[in-house]
Amino acid sequence: MFALGVALPAGVASAAPPTGLRAAAAPDGDEEGGTPALRAQLEAASKGYLDAKRALDSSVLRQQQLSINLKTTETELTRRSGRVGEIAGVAYRTGRLGALSALLNSNTPEGFMDRAAVLDAVAANEDQVLRDLLAAKDQANRTRLALDGEIREQRKQVAVMAKRKDQAERALTVATTTQPPTTADSGDSDRGTSAANAQAAPRNSDGSWPSESCSIDDPTPATGCVTPRTLHALNQAKAAGFTRYVSCHRSGGSGEHPKGRACDFAAQKTGFGGNATGGDKTYGNNLAAYFIRNADRLAVLYVIWYRQIWLPSSGWKSYSGAGGDPSSAHTNHVHLSVY
Repeated sequence: MFALGVALPAGVASAAPPTGLRAAAAPDGDEEGGTPALRAQLEAASKGYLDAKRALDSSVLRQQQLSINLKTTETELTRRSGRVGEIAGVAYRTGRLGALSALLNSNTPEGFMDRAAVLDAVAANEDQVLRDLLAAKDQANRTRLALDGEIREQRKQVAVMAKRKDQAERALTVATTTQPPTTADSGDSDRGTSAANAQAAPRNSDGSWPSESCSIDDPTPATGCVTPRTLHALNQAKAAGFTRYVSCHRSGGSGEHPKGRACDFAAQKTGFGGNATGGDKTYGNNLAAYFIRNADRLAVLYVIWYRQIWLPSSGWKSYSGAGGDPSSAHTNHVHLSVY
């Protein structure tokens, strides 16, 4: 393993360790509630949704550029059609000067050669005008076909996104909540700021997220590894003022913790304890809001906090995987999973 040369902001080393043991894992589930099947469904649904959204965004950009290109091509087509029309109009009014008559009317050999050269130049010019007109028409037709293809691509990606949204909601089998956790910021620097903008994690040139392995030593007290994107999200949260206890890698259980793609952020200063209340709950509210605000920058798959889960496809939903205790109900910590 190797560690990135990214220093955690001040306050990380002094973060208090957890004061209580986490609840025992539920049968067929893990200590955070839910089941392996549920976690797999949520991961697949969120990944599929984000992939389709990225493809849709790329297609929209291509369509916009094609629309600009088509407008430019159609303007050029109009101009070249007008030029051909001018040539045709002159020929109609004056009659086309035949090559033979033009050459026979030459009085001298020099005049004969001059007229021959002029005739060649006129013919070449008219031929080029016609070729340019045909090329402009061909370009316009190909651009229109490409636009039609982008429209079909966009419809396909919208359908995939709808399917993935339905997949996540069927996995949760709950109704959409009408009110997400409150996001009021008390102004206390120890509670972090939900309004901060995170620095975006690196993407591929096409906007997709690069594949990453659990290759970096976990900088939290947990033993194991994390992915570069997980470390990036952790550092960005710390920089935004969320400096309380965090634990990322976990060898047991389901979901993204064993893969180094998830972290648990304690709401209380003393670590994982009972249900967060008062300022501790405000801290959790602000942290959840921060991750949601920066979901696209940090490649967020989902956030779980206080018996609710936030998905990029569906927003806040009730989290039915809770086991009743503070850990599985996520009332003592904010869970973050990244792509």
